[in-house]
Amino acid sequence: MANHKSALKRIRRNEAVRLRNKYQHKTVRNAIKKLRNTEDKNEAATMLPSVVAMIDKLAKRNIIHSNKAANLKSGLTKRVNALA
Repeated sequence: MANHKSALKRIRRNEAVRLRNKYQHKTVRNAIKKLRNTEDKNEAATMLPSVVAMIDKLAKRNIIHSNKAANLKSGLTKRVNALA
């Protein structure tokens, strides 16, 4: 166990950041799932920009890799465009 005050603070901070990252990542995964399950093109087209923004935010904060973000955005865009 850490003996320094700064190390103890860093442990507390790491846990808080980990929980925040976990919450944001789970929220985005749920939004992606909701978008993928949508059959209405208009609804999906209105949801897409907000989901893409959420994915970009995760990539910017290094919660997910930037290549994964690009792949997710590409796949979601293709899916929305393919809806009739």
